[in-house]
Amino acid sequence: MAQINPPHVLYIDDDEGIGRLVQKALTKSGFLVSLAHDGDEGLALLKQHRFNAVGLDHFLPGHDGFDVFEMLKQQADCPPIVYVTGSEDINLAIQALRAGASDFVIKDVEGHFLALLDRAFAAAIDRDRLKREKEQAEQDMREANARLAQLNAKQTIMLREMNHRIGNSLQLITSMIRMQSMSTQDKEVRQVLQQAIERVIAVSQVHQRLYTSDDILFVQMRPYINQILSDHRVTADAQECSLLIDAVDCRLETDQAIAIGIIVTELVTNSLRHAYPGGSGPIRVFLKTPDAATCQLIVEDDGVGLQPALRSSAIGAKIIDGMAKRLKSKLDIEARDIGTRLIVTFPITTPQSEESAA
Repeated sequence: MAQINPPHVLYIDDDEGIGRLVQKALTKSGFLVSLAHDGDEGLALLKQHRFNAVGLDHFLPGHDGFDVFEMLKQQADCPPIVYVTGSEDINLAIQALRAGASDFVIKDVEGHFLALLDRAFAAAIDRDRLKREKEQAEQDMREANARLAQLNAKQTIMLREMNHRIGNSLQLITSMIRMQSMSTQDKEVRQVLQQAIERVIAVSQVHQRLYTSDDILFVQMRPYINQILSDHRVTADAQECSLLIDAVDCRLETDQAIAIGIIVTELVTNSLRHAYPGGSGPIRVFLKTPDAATCQLIVEDDGVGLQPALRSSAIGAKIIDGMAKRLKSKLDIEARDIGTRLIVTFPITTPQSEESAA
């Protein structure tokens, strides 16, 4: 066991002859060996030096070996202890191991135990080294996790601050467009500007629902759709229309949820404006999952038909078409005897980060 820094062991035995024999044999094996002739001397040496292991004889003057064992174990950073005795009583071995001894060696008059003691010391030192490396690795991991938690906390604060600023900016844009609308007497211009205000508000609502969630990768769709359309319910009630929402509680990737939020806002707004001119009726919103890989958004009414309304709002049609393309889908308008049914069917995607983790 030739090492640049030889392992330093302490051997405690009241028999000076055996002590010198152990010292000579272990030195040849590459150990640095210190000897103590009783428990008090061994304890004093343990307090003065850093040992890699301790060999402790059971029969010592003035103390039972287990008494010395307990005194040694009470010392801070006590090295592993190999219990040594001339007795072949197996109960001593069991008691020593239960007390926390790293190993147990029985002395014999022929000196065969020296090789056993050599191997016991080497194994005890290796186990202790592995234990310390494991503890150090766990400590490093805890510290790394703590640093990561601090970094995540800082990033969360920064993200919330950024989202807060984005929200304020959207409100500022809304206010500026509203001021511009109030400054013109042209009804058509006012209508266009009002539509712009409503779209900015819709985007702002989508953003607000997302950044107040703890999950930035996924959005739980049932509460999300209900929250997105909460203001439209108020408008529908004022027009004596009924806005019915039936959404499955599925989780969609954030980019898909944003596109769905904008599409459903635009479609419901069009229905409220154009489906029931001078009257009232139901507007129904469904979010379904026909299978595990597909999601379907349906907006329908029993009004006069939405196709002319969509054609009359080129910007709205382009917005819906653009969001549908982001979903790798298209808007299908289903012909009906009464009203209009608009369907967006798209594949459910998974964020790259989750796929990599899987």
